[in-house]
Amino acid sequence: MATQTMTRRNATKAAKVPIRHITHDDLSISLRQGLDDFLTFRGDIVFAGVIYTLIGLAAVVMTASAPLMPFFFPVVAGVGLLGPVAAAGFYELARRREAGEPDIHWYKFIDVLKRPTADDMGIVAGLLLLIFFGWLVAAGALYAALFDWATPESVPQFLSMVFLTPQGWALIIGGALIGAILGWVVLALSVVSMPMLVDRDVTAAQAVSASWRAAHANKGELIRWGLIVLGLLIVGSIPLFVGLAFVLPWLGYSTWHLYTRLIDRSALR
Repeated sequence: MATQTMTRRNATKAAKVPIRHITHDDLSISLRQGLDDFLTFRGDIVFAGVIYTLIGLAAVVMTASAPLMPFFFPVVAGVGLLGPVAAAGFYELARRREAGEPDIHWYKFIDVLKRPTADDMGIVAGLLLLIFFGWLVAAGALYAALFDWATPESVPQFLSMVFLTPQGWALIIGGALIGAILGWVVLALSVVSMPMLVDRDVTAAQAVSASWRAAHANKGELIRWGLIVLGLLIVGSIPLFVGLAFVLPWLGYSTWHLYTRLIDRSALR
């Protein structure tokens, strides 16, 4: 079995995964198809509602203490960098629906861990986690450079420091620029790689390479996609992250359909 797996992977590696050029219509269709998947698997709202709301609230609680308060916004914003990892289960459900498998239930979400590429998904997840920690380090360094690690005594004081001082606005602008760069890197690395690892028996290196090439071949549309994702995540985080119970499954399914439009899957075994 191991020999057969290596043979399939080597066969895929021998020729670069063909990528496609997409248009704005592909983005719209992907969102519509993702919404249809979500409405079909409405039980996702139970799973996602519990998991993602708790993650968001935990991030708020952890950064509510004075020493960690400067990391409040970076942690909340940075959670989106790990979204592709959380969406892997939705890719699995979408794959099963596309294949016409019967009796697809929302709890099959975790069956993605049984895929032969689970270890490779872990590699990509580790890469995204590394970028997330890099984002926190960059955000902390920027805060230290502007405020010299001044520790706010309360939430109102912290908000005043951020929104009512020149240093605060420099922090917002600098953080937005760094976040935009890292957000693009994460999008380019994961928009195809994670769905492909759920879909096909390829290596992490092959999947990431295809994702990077597809993103840069469709830079304008992928930037537009990233802005759509950002906007929906912001809306879904208000109030108390409850909206993520709807937004994250929708985006997960939509990303699967976007992947099917970015990659010529007939060339994959």
